[in-house]
Amino acid sequence: MSRIMASLGWVTLATLLVAMPVLAQESESQDASPVENAAVEEAATPEAGQPKADTGEAAATPGHMSQQLEDIASQVDQNEAAQETTAGILTPIYQVAEALEFPAFHWIAFAVMLAGVIGFAMQLVIGKLVVVAHMGFSVREILSDVLSFAISLIGLVLTTQAAAQNSTFTQSPFAVLSSSLVGLVLGVMLYYWGQSQEVDAVRGRRALAAEQLARGKK
Repeated sequence: MSRIMASLGWVTLATLLVAMPVLAQESESQDASPVENAAVEEAATPEAGQPKADTGEAAATPGHMSQQLEDIASQVDQNEAAQETTAGILTPIYQVAEALEFPAFHWIAFAVMLAGVIGFAMQLVIGKLVVVAHMGFSVREILSDVLSFAISLIGLVLTTQAAAQNSTFTQSPFAVLSSSLVGLVLGVMLYYWGQSQEVDAVRGRRALAAEQLARGKK
């Protein structure tokens, strides 16, 4: 589940990156409009001997930038291409949500997300100490675990919120406790699996380094 959410996040990020040039062009055309330039010059009119050269400072005020962002957001909201892209992103998610409308979905989702939170939290704390004890350290693994923990935590919050609004899952102590127990067990298993992978990777790097050192001595 966390992998699915991560993929959706990358798709959204890619869509924003594709749309950035369009937004930049719209922003430049808006900055060049006579009406707004006149408004900026009027706002920068000196009242107490201040020179007109301060127009650039007025244009850089947080209020002006906020207004620009609101205008850009309004233009994007009214853009047909942006609306079609949004529909293309959300429609598959809606279809999956409709397909998963069965009573046990929130029970399973809560258990899976809780497993991710517990597993990656243990991996960040205990797992990294074990790796350091094996004389290993990897920034990429730490960042990967942090991202996975954040995705699982956000998924757990959203799942709980959706369950409270659309099902009786949160109103049943048995359902919550049983799902939490399953999530705890899965989380511990996920931690041991991830820890064994990192330890094996450390041993592999040490063996490779020793082999390269032996070749260098020859």
